[in-house]
Amino acid sequence: MRIVVLSSSSYSETGCAMAARMARLGYVPAGALVLPTFDRGTLLRKMGQWGARGAIRYARTKVNYGNGNGRQRVNNPHLESLLTYKGGVFRNFREVSAFYDFPLAVCPNQNAPEAVAQLKEWSPDVLIFTGGDILRKQVLGIPRLGVLNAHLGLLPEVRGMSSVEWSLLNSVPVGVTVHYMDAGIDTGPILLRSEFPEAARCESLADLRHRLIAFGIEKVGEVVVGLDRGTTHPIPQSDIAKNRQFFVMHDWLRIKAAEKLTHGRVAAAASPHE
Repeated sequence: MRIVVLSSSSYSETGCAMAARMARLGYVPAGALVLPTFDRGTLLRKMGQWGARGAIRYARTKVNYGNGNGRQRVNNPHLESLLTYKGGVFRNFREVSAFYDFPLAVCPNQNAPEAVAQLKEWSPDVLIFTGGDILRKQVLGIPRLGVLNAHLGLLPEVRGMSSVEWSLLNSVPVGVTVHYMDAGIDTGPILLRSEFPEAARCESLADLRHRLIAFGIEKVGEVVVGLDRGTTHPIPQSDIAKNRQFFVMHDWLRIKAAEKLTHGRVAAAASPHE
C-alpha cells in the first residue's frame, strides 16, 4: 500500500503525526507534499474559520513550533507519543522524512501542475489529506483508491466547518468520520464512522478538538490497514440532501457550545459509576 501525505505546513503537528503513525504501522509514506509554512490561502481559511484572533494564534504556534531548540513542547499534547522519537520531538516534516527516509516536496498550491506531476510520480494508492487547499479533480483522481480525510464530525449529519461545536449545539454525538474526498463538501463515501467515547472528560473545546485530532489519526491508521487487507470498503453517504452543511460559527454560538460541553462533563461526573 503506497501512501502520500498532504499537509498545510512543514510544521503541521497533525501532518507530522500522521506520517509518523503510518510509518510505525509499516506504511512509510512514498512521499509528503506540504504547503509553505505561511501559505496565504491557509491563513485566509483559518481566519474565515476561527476569526482574526484564531488565525493569529495559528500563525504563532507555527513560529513557536518551528523555532524551538532541544526538547520541544507539543501544542497538541495528545500527539506527543507520535511526535516523540529517541528522546526528542519531531519539529517539522524535514525531520520526520529524514528519520523514516521518505521524500518531501514543498509546493505553493496542492493543485498546481508541478504538484500534480510530483504526486503522479509517487504513484500513491491513497492520499491522506491533513490540511491545505480545496483539492480539485486533477488531484482527487491521482490515487488508485482515493483521498482519505478524517472529518471531526459524524457524517452525513455534520458537514462543513466548526464541526465539533456544531455537533455539541445540535446534540449530535461527537466523533470522527474517515471518508474519501470528492468534489463536494464532506460528501464522499464513508470508510469508518466512530463516536468519540471521551468527550465528557474534555475540559474545553480546544481539549476536545485536540483529542479528536489524535483519535482521527488513529482511525485513519485503522482504515489504511483495512484497505490494504481488503476488509474495509467505502459506503456512499445517504440522505446528504437532508443534512445541512454548517459554516463558520459566531463567537456567541461557540460560547454556547462550550457551555454544553461543560454541562455534559458535570453530568458525567455526577452520574454513578458502574
